[in-house]
Amino acid sequence: MSDINLEIISPSKTVFQGTVKSITVPGTSGNFQILKNHAPIVSTLEIGLIKISAEETEHYFAVSGGTIEVLNNKVLILADSVENVNEIDFDRALRAKERAEKRLSEKSLDIDTIRATASLARAMNRIRLKELYSEKINS
Repeated sequence: MSDINLEIISPSKTVFQGTVKSITVPGTSGNFQILKNHAPIVSTLEIGLIKISAEETEHYFAVSGGTIEVLNNKVLILADSVENVNEIDFDRALRAKERAEKRLSEKSLDIDTIRATASLARAMNRIRLKELYSEKINS
């Protein structure tokens, strides 16, 4: 029975809002799952996959970090950026990966390596999730 109210918000819009059975998120210390009557928790999120199980469907989102709050069967995810896997532009993600790899290989003092490394991680996450979940997507 779906008894968890979930809302996923990015800086630009509400990405998902509805009642679900479970949510799996990439926490800072590893992936964890939220089920009905989960203990209250606030946690940070890393780059990875948000998997949502609803009554008869699953939803997959690429997330680049953020926070999650669980309280009284209500879950709020404030994502730095989040994208439904079926909306990922695969070619754009490949280009972003190539740009980041090029920046990192240049070894110039002008390169912000932390930013380039984060960009590479986000692009690789988007590519990996698109490849893994594009055949399984129902939403």
